[in-house]
Amino acid sequence: MTTYGTITHHGTGKGTASLVLGICSLLAGWVLIAPVIGLILGITSLGNEPDARGRAGWGIVLSVLAMVGWIIALALLAVTGVGLTFLNGDLGALLGG
Repeated sequence: MTTYGTITHHGTGKGTASLVLGICSLLAGWVLIAPVIGLILGITSLGNEPDARGRAGWGIVLSVLAMVGWIIALALLAVTGVGLTFLNGDLGALLGG
């Protein structure tokens, strides 16, 4: 009778989810929550899932880029005053009318 060793499956779900969230948040401009979740999943995947290091690494990089993009966009809105005009409901001033 032949016996085989047990097969251990190292999950790669967190790394894959981090990569998908990073791509979607970078391309689709999702809200700031998606890159934060992608960053958290990527960091936790680095320690727990050795087979998903590449996906987790790229997920972290893309999530950080998306968060930097959000921070720059919010800073530009704050500096130019466009955000305040939009929040006050004065669209005539925003559109030049």
